[in-house]
Amino acid sequence: MNPVLEALFGNKTAACVLLFLQCYGEGHAQRIAKTFGFGLNMTQRQLKRLEEQGVLLSRRLGNMRLFSFNNRNPTVWNLRKLLELELAALPEDDQ
Repeated sequence: MNPVLEALFGNKTAACVLLFLQCYGEGHAQRIAKTFGFGLNMTQRQLKRLEEQGVLLSRRLGNMRLFSFNNRNPTVWNLRKLLELELAALPEDDQ
């Protein structure tokens, strides 16, 4: 993990949430938390914060809430470009 991403997004959890969503397109809190070994509450808190700020959108699917990027927000397009570059720079084992 690039420490600059942690600084930009406030913490490692937020950075990993965003990288996960950039890689997979959408996801739910439990899967994201399990992927990185984070606590579910911490992951849910970051997802909620990012949604409240207009970075993410969520929708219900059964008993799950799926999160994805809010592509109607023009700043999100630039954010996704940055995340894509960061994903491409990761060693193969980290992707």
